Amino acid sequence: MPSVNNCNFVHKQVNIMAQLLKKNSIRLLLAFFLCALMHSSFAQRLSSAQKKEFAKREDSIKNVAYNIVFAEETEDRFRADSFFVRMLVRSLKIKNSFYYPFDSLITISKLYAPDSSFRIFTWQLKKDAYTYFQHGAIQMRTDDGSLKLIPLHDASQFSTHPEDSVRTPNNWIGAIYYRIVMKAFNGKKYYTLLGFDDYSVSSSKKWMEVLTFNSAGEPVFGGPYISFRDDTARRPSQARYFIEFKKEAGTTFNYNPEMDMIIYDDLISESDEPNHKDTYVPDGDFQGFKWQDGQWVHVPKVFNYKLKDGEYPKDSPLRDDNGNLDENKLIQQSQKNQQKTDSLRTKKKDGGN
Repeated sequence: MPSVNNCNFVHKQVNIMAQLLKKNSIRLLLAFFLCALMHSSFAQRLSSAQKKEFAKREDSIKNVAYNIVFAEETEDRFRADSFFVRMLVRSLKIKNSFYYPFDSLITISKLYAPDSSFRIFTWQLKKDAYTYFQHGAIQMRTDDGSLKLIPLHDASQFSTHPEDSVRTPNNWIGAIYYRIVMKAFNGKKYYTLLGFDDYSVSSSKKWMEVLTFNSAGEPVFGGPYISFRDDTARRPSQARYFIEFKKEAGTTFNYNPEMDMIIYDDLISESDEPNHKDTYVPDGDFQGFKWQDGQWVHVPKVFNYKLKDGEYPKDSPLRDDNGNLDENKLIQQSQKNQQKTDSLRTKKKDGGN
């Protein structure tokens, strides 16, 4: 069932998506209906008095949250971040806060797990043009409505090879998450997180990693879940995976439910400088990952992977650097994806020349 964050997207983007995906209008309406049911179900958990109290607190918090990103001076952004954390925690301590969506906090990513067992808050704090910090917290759903909150501490700056290590909340590799994909294997649930990192003045990153919970209910980030076992040149499994690309490049890195795959752009250096990731842009091809036997197995060329007629990798809600939806980018990227698809199909018909 769609999560609350996806529901918000449908409500805001239904007109745009109706134009872009006319063939999928029935599916779009169904998603809208299911999201409305989820939102209604969550709202029923809160009394009228609780809703009013949360709305009042949210109204105070949203201005502070806005300044984390948009305040001009560094000290003002850091001050806003400090105030925001304290105000949010105080609000979350109110019984049944898990069911309040905090929709007006537009600079904060708020994702519910597909099974509604937890939600994760993530946001970005800019120190200067060269330094970004990611902050976050996981709120677990509890039977009695009390608060169980797990803070996340970004250790990206101190991690030389972040893709090769299993992490705890104390040394988390920070990202602003925009998608959670839930899978299962041998009775255990695996939550794949897809996120964005502004990273540097000239390049950005998009991350993929698997979140699990150990026997004590503690979150574990990463593990041997990113496999390259089917590649011609085999390499060891990784704990997480990322792509780095030119700041201005529009890139796809998202889950496609119709293909049941994670799809991302194949990248090349536009200036033939492979050691400079800030020159990397999409080349019109796609790679991906397919869930098999408890791992995401790398697919080097998606269009060779039993692609059905009419299927193509479609990016889901696009967000700007701060995690906010950008309607223009959504339309532009959808058009680009269709152009890539048409180009690749022409190549296939011509024998790949």
